[in-house]
Amino acid sequence: MRLGILLRYAGEAGGPRMDPILEAERLGYTSVWAGEAYGVDAVTPIAWVLARTSTIKAGTGIMQMSARTPACVAMTAMTIAQLSNNRFIVGL
Repeated sequence: MRLGILLRYAGEAGGPRMDPILEAERLGYTSVWAGEAYGVDAVTPIAWVLARTSTIKAGTGIMQMSARTPACVAMTAMTIAQLSNNRFIVGL
């Protein structure tokens, strides 16, 4: 069985709370997911999480395509995947 956790972030100063994510990683969770809502994109908080973890994968639950060109999405996904040792999961 694979376990995942939802990253709840609505734009608070200081970034997403990492305590639950770090605990999930310690417990062996497979992934953490973020969606786009209320003016906060999904990619930036996921990049934040990937920079502060080492094993858990992180993905965009839904990345709104109407806000980006397909080429922009592809470049963003490839760059974050490379920076995170292929731990980024893109969800469209």
